[in-house]
Amino acid sequence: MVDNIDPQPLLAQALRLQEALAFLGSALAPADVQHLQALQRQALTPATAAAIQRLLDPYCLATVEINPEARVKVNRGPAKASLIQGGWTSFLVKVHNEAGVTARLEPTSAHASPALHISTSAARALPENKLSKGQVQNRFLELQLYRNRPLLPSLSGFALEYAVLQVYSKDAGQREADLGFHIGQGTQDIGFRNSIPLLFNIRPAVKVMLDIKDEDGAPAMASLTITDGIDRVRDSAAKTDYRLTLAQENYQVYSKALTGIYPLPSRRVAAYDEYPDFFFQPQVYRQDGEHIMLAPGHYTVSFTRGPEYLTQTKELVIPEGVTSVKASFRLQRWINMAKLGWYSADHHVHAAGCSHYESPEEGVSPVDIWRQVLGEDLNVAAVLAWGPGWYHQKQYFTGQADTLSTASNIMRYDVEVSGFPSSHCGHLVLLRLKEDDYPGTSEIEDWPSWTKPVLQWAKSQGAVTGYAHSGWGLAPITPATTLPNEVLPKMDGIGAMEYIVTVTEGLVDFFSAGDTPAPWELNMWYHTLNCGFRTRLSGETDFPCIFDERVGIARSYFKPAAALDYDGYVKALQQGRCYVSDGRSHIIDFAVNDVEPGTGNSELQLNKPQDLRIRAKAAAWLPIQQDEESNAIAHRPSWESPYWHLERARIGQSRQVGVELLINGVPVDTAPLTADGKLQELQFSYHLEHSAWAALRILPSAHTNPVFIIVDKQPILLRQSAEWCRKTVDQCWKMKQGNIRTSEQPAAQAAYDAARKVYDGLIKTAVQ
Repeated sequence: MVDNIDPQPLLAQALRLQEALAFLGSALAPADVQHLQALQRQALTPATAAAIQRLLDPYCLATVEINPEARVKVNRGPAKASLIQGGWTSFLVKVHNEAGVTARLEPTSAHASPALHISTSAARALPENKLSKGQVQNRFLELQLYRNRPLLPSLSGFALEYAVLQVYSKDAGQREADLGFHIGQGTQDIGFRNSIPLLFNIRPAVKVMLDIKDEDGAPAMASLTITDGIDRVRDSAAKTDYRLTLAQENYQVYSKALTGIYPLPSRRVAAYDEYPDFFFQPQVYRQDGEHIMLAPGHYTVSFTRGPEYLTQTKELVIPEGVTSVKASFRLQRWINMAKLGWYSADHHVHAAGCSHYESPEEGVSPVDIWRQVLGEDLNVAAVLAWGPGWYHQKQYFTGQADTLSTASNIMRYDVEVSGFPSSHCGHLVLLRLKEDDYPGTSEIEDWPSWTKPVLQWAKSQGAVTGYAHSGWGLAPITPATTLPNEVLPKMDGIGAMEYIVTVTEGLVDFFSAGDTPAPWELNMWYHTLNCGFRTRLSGETDFPCIFDERVGIARSYFKPAAALDYDGYVKALQQGRCYVSDGRSHIIDFAVNDVEPGTGNSELQLNKPQDLRIRAKAAAWLPIQQDEESNAIAHRPSWESPYWHLERARIGQSRQVGVELLINGVPVDTAPLTADGKLQELQFSYHLEHSAWAALRILPSAHTNPVFIIVDKQPILLRQSAEWCRKTVDQCWKMKQGNIRTSEQPAAQAAYDAARKVYDGLIKTAVQ
């Protein structure tokens, strides 16, 4: 009992505690609530403070004493140390604050450190980044003080107050753990008084058996986001992304604790758990017939399976006193592109690095990524080994589709040249490699320091090549609002840098889009098309680096010439028989005078200027009304993520978007499209005077590959674009020359000079 306490602030806080505990599902006993309300109606006396303590103390798991020197001592409270597996249990902590400090009180435990859940860069700095399986399993707790309203985020400075401690357990059974508190590193008391041992009795969670069916009744893998409606985020700044990292104050790592989501993200360990759930995602992926462990309580489940499916919600109540229950989910599509002959693909997925685990292994296994592919209804996924985890992940490269692949879903391991000596000149995506080691090399550091030699080697073995995350480094030096524009790019990144050089030698098959700002990506692509080069556009996510929410956020939809297989996908990509999309809009069967991209070299020959007949089918899906998040996306500048999203194309508050006809990258006509999920026939006409390329787009959500229209055998060539490309070569050399090895400088200089000569020749011969 703490004496000499002013009862009014203590009573006010006790009433707020009662509200918070009721909201958290751990309300005070009815008799105690009535007693508290009765105290509110009585005159306040010293006896009131004693009565409040007698009422609240039985709920306390621990008591904390902060002495006048701000040293923190912890003692055991009278509450039973009972938990439930897979759920949160709320306790009170009594704080006697003799120092009157207003710092944040922080709980600690050696059994609650989420040290595994860190970014790649942070992992290398941590002493715990090589934990054994036993060490991983020993960390079964999550501790958080509830700091949201009506409570305060920090101590009030009053001599006596109570905090709400929430404890989550991953395990069931009897488990011992230590529990400590501090108000800043170094404030813990000495002499074994800064923490207490607790023997927890943990009741097992309920096994929820999942019945998950596709809309046709077939068993399916689905994406499930399970929430309890309680926001336990550690700090407001953490709301900006899904990555989860450390709770310890001595490591400064960006973090978000998605602790209102189940299974608890910070307790997920893909290498050791029954299901390989990723800690940096709010959702989990489950197949029909699998299960999930949940504590008794009320949950909201959001379920879907990629952008072709509607996102649905279902309320789920898990009762007390049962060991298992069944939950059924029926998926619903708004469109089925595979039935229309178009299949989805993401050519840039990683199984190591970025948000992935660095410990206990270098990334995750094929089966872990496979669940992501199935759960997002991705027909083809190219899983790329790169610098982080290169030596570990190489074991999965076979030069053919992974054995997990099926007739409708294919996964293959290939290479991104990233984290290699040439990375500063642009990251390369190499698809359909037969051999993944550059000749004469034994380690990454031996590879070339610029991109042309790597592209030549890849092409020599029949690979299909492109530059990754093209827009990084292509931001304009000064602001630009039109496409295409003549503002020079900075050329200071890792995107399509040396593309401006190697495209002149026919070494690049595709130009990546979807995971960097659309204006930065498209401006360079448009300019090189305007110079007569025929690089195709392909969609990528760069999971889980640029995007770690899910695979296939940006994707290509392709139409294979025969049955679905990896070679057919790569060939369709190389020929341009595909379009880029965020999956929320689609443009298919695009043709100019009946010539479609990817057929007949995508070329239409005309003897003279004439009218063009352009046709296509398009469909899109937007909710009738924007929610808060969608409205925010619609109004973000183009350089803020997500870069490709249909909400950015919404016309005002309507449900319409515009499908634009492009001639040499310039919109010349627009057809309105209602985003209600229905395929709509589109027709355009355009009188063409000079050779040009034509394409359709919903900016920034979907973009077709071009049809090249040759009038009177004249090349497609715009002088302004050739001049832009010529200047960009110089800018690239200026920015990249210094990082090319001295021994490779003469060859690189010659290649840049050859590109300059190509563009100079185009400038001289251009008639437009």
